[in-house]
Amino acid sequence: MMDNTALILIIIGAINWGLIGLFGFDAVGALFGGQMSIISRIIYTLVGIAGLWSITILFKDKVPKHAH
Repeated sequence: MMDNTALILIIIGAINWGLIGLFGFDAVGALFGGQMSIISRIIYTLVGIAGLWSITILFKDKVPKHAH
């Protein structure tokens, strides 16, 4: 559950950064009242936490459960 939530937030962050890089458009800021609005800052923080959480995915055991 946490991995999927983190992945969704990371995708949102990646799309937002892509929009900033390509067009100078911050979708999160535009949708939620600017970069410094409390809602935007919460979203930015959650995306950052999701990025940190995803580091744990790199170290998870990748052996399939059905393997002997």
